[in-house]
Amino acid sequence: MGRKITGFVCMFLLMACFAWQMAQDHVDLMHIAGQQEGEGGLLASNLANSKKVYLTFDDGPSDHTGEILDILKKHHVKATFFVIGKETETAKKMYQRIVLEGHTLAMHSYSHNYDQIYSSVGAFGKDMKKLQNYLYEVTGTKPVMFRFPGGSSNTCAGDIRPFIRYVNRQGWLYYDWNALSGDALDFQASSEKLNENILKDVRRQKTSIVLMHDLHETIHTVKGLDSLITTLKKEGYHILPITQNTKQIHHVSVDK
Repeated sequence: MGRKITGFVCMFLLMACFAWQMAQDHVDLMHIAGQQEGEGGLLASNLANSKKVYLTFDDGPSDHTGEILDILKKHHVKATFFVIGKETETAKKMYQRIVLEGHTLAMHSYSHNYDQIYSSVGAFGKDMKKLQNYLYEVTGTKPVMFRFPGGSSNTCAGDIRPFIRYVNRQGWLYYDWNALSGDALDFQASSEKLNENILKDVRRQKTSIVLMHDLHETIHTVKGLDSLITTLKKEGYHILPITQNTKQIHHVSVDK
């Protein structure tokens, strides 16, 4: 009788361990599919030494945002959208879809008017707070990730350091880039050329934040996105959204 009880207990414990492991495997698969954890979740140890790429899109939403989201969904990857303020119903639906589909909704500026934004730290703060509050109103999400219009190395701001200090005081995290397509420099560049530009930068470093644009004029970015993702996956890159755990890349920084 004692042996039967012992055997039953051992079998129960074995089955419990098996069930726990299956649950963990299921969770891992769910996180791999969604990639919503970035470096902060269950995949942290696996990603620490892996090749990582963060696809980022500036200046949207545009009439191409829906197609970009469709391509990302097809490949089960997440991206980061540094958006500006647009109040059309279509734009609101795109903000909402970005959030609902697990991408990172991040701030770029409300007006994207460089002269106005960089006229003073006060004007800068007013513009950014307007965008943050608007996105919260539309999506229920208050973004803290941010990209300076033109990047932190832009020449329009003059001395960018007071603006950086303001961002730091707000507790926002700003991200520049170390790989770019050049899509906003030449709207006529082919999708093949844009991807060639990106891959040249990505292949020479372990972690890349890729700058692309979500503009009406950057249709070739959209046309090349499917091929870009396929190539990155084939070459072993993890494609991730920027989160608060993502290491920041700064062109210019100041001590906090």
